[in-house]
This record gives sequence, C-alpha cells and structure tokens, in this order.
Amino acid sequence: MGDMLIRGIPVGLKNEIAEAAKGRGQSLSAKAVDLLRKGLIVEHENPPQRSAWDELRSAFESEGPVTGEYARIMEEVEAGRKRDFGRPVDFGNDDDQE
Repeated sequence: MGDMLIRGIPVGLKNEIAEAAKGRGQSLSAKAVDLLRKGLIVEHENPPQRSAWDELRSAFESEGPVTGEYARIMEEVEAGRKRDFGRPVDFGNDDDQE
C-alpha cells in the first residue's frame, strides 16, 4: 500500500475524524482512508454539472458558433465562477492548526 501526507488539515477537522475513528474502533489512518473512499464513490455517482455557459452555448450552437458580445459576457461570468474554486474552505478552528 502507498502512503499519503495531507498537510494543512484544520485541527477541528482532524479531531472530528479522530472521534469518528474512535467510535468505530478504527485508527485515524483507517478512518481517513474510509472517508476518502466514500468521497470518491459520491463523486463518481454525482459527476460535475455543466455550467450555465456550457448549457446556453450548446443551445445556441445549433445555429452556428457563439461569438460576439454574448460570448464575451458569458466568458466573463465563467471566469468569475472559476475564481471561486480557489477560495479556501473554512472548517472552523483554522487558527489552531498543529
């Protein structure tokens, strides 16, 4: 089996995983692997949805390529949406990381 080091886990999240592991009689590592596996299953069952731009573009592309001002506006909307993906997620207790 391989190893993986995950850095920057908020202490609160780590404690939640440790408590869940303890409640099930598992090690912290075993519980983390279990949660990762379950997360991947959910991700595979729920593929990412197409963006509004992709949906609208496919509706209009039957008439030809989407260009001009409409395309420019939708690209700006998509760029703004993608910037949100880089924001950090706050799980609480971030200021007491180990």
